[in-house]
Amino acid sequence: MSTITATSGKAAGMTKDERFVIVASSLGTVFEWYDFYLYGSLASIIGAQFFSAYPPATRDIFALLAFAAGFLVRPFGAIVFGRVGDIVGRKYTFLVTILIMGLSTFIVGLLPNAATIGIAAPIILIALRLLQGLALGGEYGGAATYVAEHAPMGKRGYYTSFIQTTATLGLFLSLLIILFTRTILGEPEFAAWGWRIPFLLSVVLLGISVWIRLRLNESPVFQKMKEEGKGSKAPLTEAFGNWSNGKLVLIALLGGVMGQGVVWYTGQFYALFFLQSILQVDGYTANLLIAWSLLLGTGFFIVFGALSDKIGRKPIILGGCLIAALTFFPIFKMISTNANPTLEKAIESVKVQVVADPKGCGDLFNPVGTRVFTAPCDLARDFLAKSSVKYDTVAGAAGSPVLIRINGKDVPYTKPADSNAGATAALQEAGYPKRGANPTLVKMNHPFDIFKPQVAAIIGLLFILVIYVTMVYGPIAAMLVELFPTKIRYTSMSLPYHIGNGWFGGLLPATSFAIVAATGDIYAGLWYPIIFASITVVIGFFFLPETKDVDITK
Repeated sequence: MSTITATSGKAAGMTKDERFVIVASSLGTVFEWYDFYLYGSLASIIGAQFFSAYPPATRDIFALLAFAAGFLVRPFGAIVFGRVGDIVGRKYTFLVTILIMGLSTFIVGLLPNAATIGIAAPIILIALRLLQGLALGGEYGGAATYVAEHAPMGKRGYYTSFIQTTATLGLFLSLLIILFTRTILGEPEFAAWGWRIPFLLSVVLLGISVWIRLRLNESPVFQKMKEEGKGSKAPLTEAFGNWSNGKLVLIALLGGVMGQGVVWYTGQFYALFFLQSILQVDGYTANLLIAWSLLLGTGFFIVFGALSDKIGRKPIILGGCLIAALTFFPIFKMISTNANPTLEKAIESVKVQVVADPKGCGDLFNPVGTRVFTAPCDLARDFLAKSSVKYDTVAGAAGSPVLIRINGKDVPYTKPADSNAGATAALQEAGYPKRGANPTLVKMNHPFDIFKPQVAAIIGLLFILVIYVTMVYGPIAAMLVELFPTKIRYTSMSLPYHIGNGWFGGLLPATSFAIVAATGDIYAGLWYPIIFASITVVIGFFFLPETKDVDITK
């Protein structure tokens, strides 16, 4: 493939070589996100396979913690592979990252479960998840930098926006293959062994990605820098030990990527969690609703990427964060009204209180799900939160027994085995829907069952959330590339990106539900993205520079 000049001016259209660069970079990144999200989509099944020595609730906790581990190590992958990318080159670094990701995923599909090899199974699984997180930490920065350094001046937002579609397309591909495999095999066979098929298929995707990427040349901007002897010998020191650049890293994180990360994860992942865990929508329907919103909205990554070439990166990213922060509450309330109107009506009309001695009530904040509650007050509140019940905690007399008061009727709460059943019956009598027997709950019978008003309304609301995602995420790659000089670009842009998305975004679903459990309000978890998106708007407005006209060859 011929080398492309990055500073060719505003070309009339995309050349054949430029299209190949975008396809090669984007396709590989789609497959990496596919690999990464497979685990999250199948966490409950993986928990049963690899953590079978523990009770079901504990299995799920360990499975989710192993999933979270992949997010937590992403910044370390950004540091390791960012350094390699700035010293050795963009092309060879993201060849290594895709090999690590693809082989790790394939091995998960072959890995014997805990019933076969005991404790070695979860240990190996977690090690593979850590490798996946490290690889993903190095992949995105390489792909975004590579494409941007090939793009003509004035079109970097448009060109890099194709990279921005890859996370959504990877999630969509993983959901599609899982749904297809489940449908073909049936749920019992899928849970027993069929879950391995999507993991094993990754070796085919890996082969295609490696073959395509081997045909790429090095980035022309990086190659020119190396030929002129201007490369960095210590990119980590120059990127983070130098305040002038370190300050930009902080501004990029707090004034851009942090807000983008929480808006993105709210619009795609917390929305799915909210539908399933809080509104009680079945997994098949919830996944289809999200899939349709992604299908309708993904093209807007490119729309907003291209728009940012004309009006700037900053107004679109900060505008998306601001609009999201202002409208998350009404949108999620409308999703509740349409998805489960009986539950929503009960939340508004049924008054539920936990009456207990304050000394017997602890802190329910449990973002990683590892705490075990024993006090009746804590058990009662945890039960209500997981039942999607809105409640208040009221101080009782010292030493008094715990009561759940439902519209003035008291239900004693001593231990879960007896008390949960009594409280559930009282809640249902007051108006809360019975699980599995709620005729008003949204239900899709097949993938194209989208024309019912209830389903169409929810897809429309989820589509709005995806539009917010495309606003904040579409231009972010171009902005990060343009903020930093060529010799330390890979290192400098990767770290804030993966802290913002891997930590602030990746921990959002668990933390938001922990807030719901701690407050007794099903919407309280939205304060997490609203607060961080608002902080980004303020910091970004005052400190984030506009970058669209920057010369990135320096």
